[in-house]
Amino acid sequence: MTVLRDTVAACALLAGAAFCLLAAIGVLRFPDPLCRLHAAAKAQTLGVLLVLLGTALQVPVRYAVPLTLVAVFQLATVPVVGQVVGRTAYRTGQVHRRALVLDELADRLGGERADPGRPGGERK
Repeated sequence: MTVLRDTVAACALLAGAAFCLLAAIGVLRFPDPLCRLHAAAKAQTLGVLLVLLGTALQVPVRYAVPLTLVAVFQLATVPVVGQVVGRTAYRTGQVHRRALVLDELADRLGGERADPGRPGGERK
């Protein structure tokens, strides 16, 4: 049983590290903030959860609660931060709107559009 647990833990740790590395490469290589945000949110979250799983399989059971809390906080905060960063990038004109297939946020914001030509993307 120990060999099986160690093998699963090693695979989870390696896969988690690989996803974290891919997320970092995606953040560096992708062209616009929405693509970078996608790489940071999806791959990084999966990587952290796999690392936590691999760690949970190797440590005593008493550490299960703190590791579970870290996983829950990761799952709770990443969507909120992603929403805020994405909307901020959209409002400041950092998003390539022509590349969007469907732009639902334009209708919601109405006349509130950032002017990318102004310093800091100030509002009109």
